[in-house]
Amino acid sequence: MQKQLVTVLGSTGSIGKNTLDVLSRHPDLFGVFALTASTQVDLMFSQIQACRPVFAVMVSEPHAKRLADLVASEGLPTKVLAGAEALCTVASDERVTSVMAAIVGAAGLPSCVAAARAGKKLLLANKEALVVGGPFFIDAVHAGGAQLLPIDSEHSAVFQSLPDDRASWSRRVEKIILTASGGPFRTRGINTLASVTPEEACAHPNWVMGRKISVDSATMMNKALEVIEAKFLFGLAPAQIEVVIHPQSVIHSMVQYHDASVVAQLGTPDMRVPIAYGLSWPERVTSGAATIDFTALSALTFEKPDARRFPGLQLAWDTLTGPTGSTAILNAANEVAVEAFLNRRIRFDQIHALNETMLQNCPLVDVRSLEEVLALDMQIREQATAWVGSHGH
Repeated sequence: MQKQLVTVLGSTGSIGKNTLDVLSRHPDLFGVFALTASTQVDLMFSQIQACRPVFAVMVSEPHAKRLADLVASEGLPTKVLAGAEALCTVASDERVTSVMAAIVGAAGLPSCVAAARAGKKLLLANKEALVVGGPFFIDAVHAGGAQLLPIDSEHSAVFQSLPDDRASWSRRVEKIILTASGGPFRTRGINTLASVTPEEACAHPNWVMGRKISVDSATMMNKALEVIEAKFLFGLAPAQIEVVIHPQSVIHSMVQYHDASVVAQLGTPDMRVPIAYGLSWPERVTSGAATIDFTALSALTFEKPDARRFPGLQLAWDTLTGPTGSTAILNAANEVAVEAFLNRRIRFDQIHALNETMLQNCPLVDVRSLEEVLALDMQIREQATAWVGSHGH
């Protein structure tokens, strides 16, 4: 396997830190070209000390200035850049082989597009690139000749369970089945969900994740976004995507074929597994994750999602069958709603209320370009923020 130079977009987040852990295990196979972050200067500085990247990017000038001072004080060779444009620069640099796209939210879309247009091996942990960008992002991937590999555990599992011959997927595959843990409130009384605190919502039973994605898991909006992502990743009809709750998080997702056979991918709930697979594909390298001891496993159980407990899940299919841009509206509304909940400005149950209101009240027109999608995203954020101001506490 030829040595790869990797840019890690969002290196201080959960996916970014796990990526650096995997990279550190294989210095002969991978080098770090660039690291990027939003605000965590001290953690970024420690990552620079460990990885010695060519570039480090902080989104804001003040954070970049502080980081640059720290780098200079240690005499490190890393060059510090600032701003959103710099994210695109380090994602598309001709020296870069692979890009780990792990910036949370729609903010990660421009750098993902830049990497796609530059023909990189694009490891997609930022599901919003597909949820917001949809067909326009896929067009950028094809136009640039990029190699798009999913890093979400569910989509990686589906990818690993599909035939190598993509052209055969449509004639072989009946449906894909995305598994969901059910989050921390799978068995909690539905009438108590309005009083859920941010701390309770972030306490995921199986996975160690950031705060935003933890709340999305608690509402199962994370799974709704994954349904949308799966549609664009695998080119299936929305009706060919199913979600089942699997509390043990051992089976990460499945593919059912026309002959009724099911191929599944299993593993411990450790994001280093899909990260290592994406980095090394089509080979495999050690990830650092523990292996499954099947003799110690408890029973594996499955259940249908409760629509009363997780009303946001159905919005995935609603938006996929709506006008182009519907999925971007859902994502923008949800990002505003989750941030407001984490800041204790709205209740947990109001996350869905805000999302549903934005989809019902916003004029739905077919958008025709990435630029129009990003304009729509901004418009919805403004309207959703106003909703929080008038309905919050």
